[in-house]
Amino acid sequence: MTFLVAALVVLLAGVRITGEADRLADRTGLGEAVFGGILLGASTSLSGIVTSVTAASDGLASLAVSNAVGGITAQTAFLVVADMIYRKVNLEHAAADANNMLMAAMMVLMVSLPMGAAYAPEYALFAIHPVSILLFVIYLFGAKAAVGLRHEPMWQPENTSDTRADEPDEGEANKRPLWIMIATFAGLSLVLGLCGFAIARSGAAISSELGISQTVVGALMTAVATSLPELVTTLAAVRRGALQLAVGGIIGGNTFDVLFLSVSDAAYREGSIYHAMSQADGLMMIGAIIITSILLMGLIMRERRGIGFEGAAILVTYFGLAAIQVSMGVSGAG
Repeated sequence: MTFLVAALVVLLAGVRITGEADRLADRTGLGEAVFGGILLGASTSLSGIVTSVTAASDGLASLAVSNAVGGITAQTAFLVVADMIYRKVNLEHAAADANNMLMAAMMVLMVSLPMGAAYAPEYALFAIHPVSILLFVIYLFGAKAAVGLRHEPMWQPENTSDTRADEPDEGEANKRPLWIMIATFAGLSLVLGLCGFAIARSGAAISSELGISQTVVGALMTAVATSLPELVTTLAAVRRGALQLAVGGIIGGNTFDVLFLSVSDAAYREGSIYHAMSQADGLMMIGAIIITSILLMGLIMRERRGIGFEGAAILVTYFGLAAIQVSMGVSGAG
């Protein structure tokens, strides 16, 4: 019951935070792609990061890792769902933006590093692996580069009749004082974080009581529950016509989700969390890299109609990965 109630609160808070994000993107001048990729992506990921940190501090390495990486795969699949609903044109075509491609490429790099750490000799300084620190450095570099691309773009995607430009709505953005908008956004973010704690504890109980592997619970239950804000914000953004906010929120949230691994490594006191994760967790990381690479190809190729080759390939990969994880969890390999 706790799991379901927390998931419902996450869902409702996600609806409310989207409108605030769209207005703040216009009011601050950051634009939908930057605001969605950095601030909205981080805020909607708070429930997930609290889930992973709580699991790691309880010594549940697989639950912490699979929740983080499972969120990446689930959220990318949510983007395909939004693409199905937005029937006018392929989202990756309409919301073409250099920042979205930058964030997707950066995410592939960031997920690859923990995979490498898992196969390298085990090393930790104060029980923290150097890769965990490197992930934060790469994320900060990418965030700074994204803001730079917004103000001084080095190239622009080809505009077509289906391209949706980011045009600020000055009237709506100036309805309320800026401090109230920021406080509302921050309050909703806090609610998402508190729900993450409840989801982590209930997820651990589900794994223990039902005998389901931590990886299955993390990748297919807690990750999906804590990713509900991304689903809601993406669908709400599409309905508002804020397409760059929709795509940027998913990709930015995915990139921020990789930092779950860094903070989970710090919270996990039994050594490097990368060497404590299971074979099933490693498979989830590979799946996240594959799915994001497919999305990046879609952003570059920009098919106009339907969900495109990338949408179909992402769904096939996601459900195939889920089926493998369930079979491994049942057999005890997860």
